[in-house]
Amino acid sequence: MTIEISLQNFDGPLDLLLHLIKTNEMDIADIQMVEITEQYLAVIDQMKQLNLDIAGEFLLMAATLIHIKSRMLLPVIEDMDGEEQELDPRAELVRRLLEYQRYKDAANSLDLQPCLNREIFLRQYVDPDAGTDVVPGEVSTGIYQLAAAFHQLLKQSQVEFVHEIVREQLSVADFIHRIIDRLSRGKQHSFADFFVAGTTRQEMVVTFLAMLELVKMRLVTISQSAEFQPIWLSLSVPDGEVGPLECGEEAFGYG
Repeated sequence: MTIEISLQNFDGPLDLLLHLIKTNEMDIADIQMVEITEQYLAVIDQMKQLNLDIAGEFLLMAATLIHIKSRMLLPVIEDMDGEEQELDPRAELVRRLLEYQRYKDAANSLDLQPCLNREIFLRQYVDPDAGTDVVPGEVSTGIYQLAAAFHQLLKQSQVEFVHEIVREQLSVADFIHRIIDRLSRGKQHSFADFFVAGTTRQEMVVTFLAMLELVKMRLVTISQSAEFQPIWLSLSVPDGEVGPLECGEEAFGYG
């Protein structure tokens, strides 16, 4: 049987051998050693012709295949009871191939699982004029983590939808003062503490906008001990140094 061999990057000799077995549609427990050995040696020869580096483990596998092939060509010696005295010379190789295939299938299955932030890289930059220090042991927390936590709170909140339109005037500036006043009375507050039970959806949105404005003004720092842990808010300046804020809805663009 002839087969067209396409060179590719293999993780090791077992990976190459497993590829040849699957390409030839062989039973891994009943490997045709003559055919597989010839094709394996052909791949090694092509690598040499292309001046590719041949690792010692590939050459060792080639020697192992030749050894097994030669042993299978020898006649089987039977004992007095008519039973074979020697085990299948391919048994150890089959065991290694099956074990390698299990790990490879498990790795491929894990690679298909979604990975949070696998291809997202946050900017790890701290403004030296911000007046805040990075606490050792804390992970980088930014606006995206804050927005994700807020979205989770909205999903958990029990909101009754009624067909009634009520225009409610809520001031972002007022909520900014509320947040500063609350943080001034304690060192840190959890993000969820600002959204207690009974808070309407409109109040939650305005509170969240006020937090974003405070982070933008560098008056509030957000931190997180580890991923998926609670987010904490604290003042970026020492207590008592937050002067009166002259801000209105027009200054924030909400007017």
